[in-house]
Amino acid sequence: MRAARAVPVVRAAVAEVFGRAEDVGAEFGIPPLAGALLGGTPPSGRELAHGPVGTAQLALFCSSVAVHRALCGIGRAPGRVVGVSFGEIAALTAAGVFDIAGGARIACLLAQHLQRCEGSLALLGAGEGRANALLREAGCPGLAVACVNDPGETVISGPLPELRTAEKCAQRQGLSVTRLRLPFSSHHPALEGPADAFAAAIRTVPAQAARLPVHSAVRGGPYGPGDDVHRGLADCLVRPARLPEVLYQVATPAPALLLEAGTGRALTRNVRRTVPPSAARAVAPLGEPGFSWAPHGGRTPVGALLGSPALPPPEQSP
Repeated sequence: MRAARAVPVVRAAVAEVFGRAEDVGAEFGIPPLAGALLGGTPPSGRELAHGPVGTAQLALFCSSVAVHRALCGIGRAPGRVVGVSFGEIAALTAAGVFDIAGGARIACLLAQHLQRCEGSLALLGAGEGRANALLREAGCPGLAVACVNDPGETVISGPLPELRTAEKCAQRQGLSVTRLRLPFSSHHPALEGPADAFAAAIRTVPAQAARLPVHSAVRGGPYGPGDDVHRGLADCLVRPARLPEVLYQVATPAPALLLEAGTGRALTRNVRRTVPPSAARAVAPLGEPGFSWAPHGGRTPVGALLGSPALPPPEQSP
């Protein structure tokens, strides 16, 4: 979040978005976050995770929406947005389906329901087919593919004992495997109970018609005018997210510029491994040096990637 302190348009967006979410955070026992994040020693992702339940999710939601607003402020407003897992809340908010307070409330409620999602997740250096083969070979029927990030990167999810078995099997086969520092599972078909409860809890949050297309990596495409966005968000707990399926949708017409509206660069890396440069150029404004925050009047089609802050590789935590 160094750019949030150094770049006026980003700093203003962070202060505005976090300020609008402050009252919601207080309802969940979460102290104001903007001052700490804009200060000289902002908290790490691990420190946020040790705060009251919902602190990390609220911080990541607000950060993504703030980056989106800052991009709009310099003339980089996207014509469409992509939501990946937890990032769907920010994507729908960026598209005007939820206001900031509503999106913040959904993020905090999700954090509460994730406490009922026992297990964890691990990142495999393998595509979906190889990941499924590994689960069979390891004898782990309780695990499932949670996220397909790119042709060579997959997240698996499920109970801890089986996850440990699959990790050992992957290591024996020479596959890279990294346990995500998350005390919950997600994107798993056994989580229907928490998903239904979450859908019911957020049903009272008002939803408006989207101002621009919202592509969901869980749905495999954009939300339609009559789709139930509350149920769609709950489906992220039980259905896998497949990013490659939606990247070509948002890269049309080519060449497109895909900007990662978040604090890291994991999605930018996934785009570069999936879509040829002739179709799309991906940039992480806060995660990579050299991005210009000067006003821009270009006509290249822009898409925003509001990614999966709940499922990053460890080095991508804010």
